[in-house]
Amino acid sequence: MSKKIYYLLKPLIPRRFQIFFRRKRIQSILSEFKDVWPILKGSEKKPGNWNGWPDGKKFALVLTHDVEHQRGYDRVIKLMNVEKELGFVSSFYFVPERDYIVEKKLLNTLKESGFEYGVHGLYHDGKLFSTEEEFLKRAKKINHYLKDWNTVGFRAPAMHHNLDLIGALDIEYDLSTFDTDPFEPQNDGVGTIFPFWVDNKRNKNGGYIEIPYTLPQDFLLFILMKEKTINIWKKKIDWIVKNNGIVQFNVHPDYLDFSGKSDALEEFSIEIYKEILNYIKDNYSEQYWLVLPYNLAKFWKEKVESK
Repeated sequence: MSKKIYYLLKPLIPRRFQIFFRRKRIQSILSEFKDVWPILKGSEKKPGNWNGWPDGKKFALVLTHDVEHQRGYDRVIKLMNVEKELGFVSSFYFVPERDYIVEKKLLNTLKESGFEYGVHGLYHDGKLFSTEEEFLKRAKKINHYLKDWNTVGFRAPAMHHNLDLIGALDIEYDLSTFDTDPFEPQNDGVGTIFPFWVDNKRNKNGGYIEIPYTLPQDFLLFILMKEKTINIWKKKIDWIVKNNGIVQFNVHPDYLDFSGKSDALEEFSIEIYKEILNYIKDNYSEQYWLVLPYNLAKFWKEKVESK
């Protein structure tokens, strides 16, 4: 009920006040979750049929980006070029009907550059899972965009999730969950740093692969918590590597400052993101399987779930 009230009132609350109150809330509850965040003991348990990553790699590395508004959309190519220059590829998730128009030219540029893209909800209004009827109505439109964009990947806005209803989408994988993140509006983590199969009769394939994000989101760390270093990311990455899981980032281009004139309220420097990518390259060269979500889902379905 409180979540419904929040999304009802959210359009009336100035953005500055939204962030102020969320920062205060994080500060007040942070100590409560020190035993389950950023590392949840037990989430490192390996699936029974899993025999390791391709080519003997120690861990899988998945870079993803949710594009929230026009500001983020305008930065997609800049972010893509930064990653290309450092030797990485990633996947971008776009909101079909918000304040920007997703152009086929941009999608083609991403694909031709070896990147991936998918659908990020429909409106991003917090109401996607308000009722089953509402979700199924929106699912028809989401499926239209999945087909039109020629993609099979989905992530719900605000990490809201209902793994049963999500099966109504024409997808092969979903990214709407996390191993542990008690600061999300819907904070029920899946408790694993590995992908898993969701058996789902709604889905045309009989189910889909769920790929949880495992690194704290950029908005939480650098906007709400106002972190100045990459230490939390490093700590979690080192632990995941030790346990052979997936390192999945969700970094939003909306919050990345490329100009060096960061908006202190809601941006952090691209240099922070570059620093963590260089940390991975410098410390784990040849040890990570850099993989796009589609290929990870395909591998997991064929090599793990089929056994």
